[in-house]
Amino acid sequence: MNANATIMAKSHEIDRKWYVIDAEGKVLGRLATEVANIIRGKNKPIFSPHMDCGDFVIIINADKVVLTGNKLDQKLYKTYSGYCGGLKEMTYRKFLAEKPELLVFKAVKGMIPHNKLGDKVATKLKVYAGTEHPHAAQMPEVYEF
Repeated sequence: MNANATIMAKSHEIDRKWYVIDAEGKVLGRLATEVANIIRGKNKPIFSPHMDCGDFVIIINADKVVLTGNKLDQKLYKTYSGYCGGLKEMTYRKFLAEKPELLVFKAVKGMIPHNKLGDKVATKLKVYAGTEHPHAAQMPEVYEF
C-alpha cells in the first residue's frame, strides 16, 4: 500500500459512540455546530464525506438553551402550509417555550447536508427538554466543549 494513499472509511470499520451534552446555558448556534460535527463524524480522523461516520448525540435541558442579543423577541420561526394565508410566524421566545426540542433539532439539521445522507445523519440526534432520557442502556459519555 502506498504511504500517501487516502484512507476511505468502510461501514464495518466505523466505531460509533453515544454522547450526552447538557445544553443548559449554552448558546444555540455554538451548540448546534459542535453537535453537527459530531453526528456527521467530522471530528474523527477517518471522516469520509460520502459516508455516515458520526456518533450518536443526546442533548438534555434543551429548554435552557440561550440565544444572544435580541433574537428571542426579534427572530421569527416561520412555517408555510402551501395554501393562501397559510404562513404562520412565532417569535423564538414562544417557540422555545412551546417546542424546545424542535428548536434545537432544527438548528442542528440546518448545519448538516440537505440530502439523503443528511436525513440519515439527523436520526442520530436525540433531543430532550428535561434532564431525563431513555438511552441509559447505551452508556453515553458526557461530552464537554
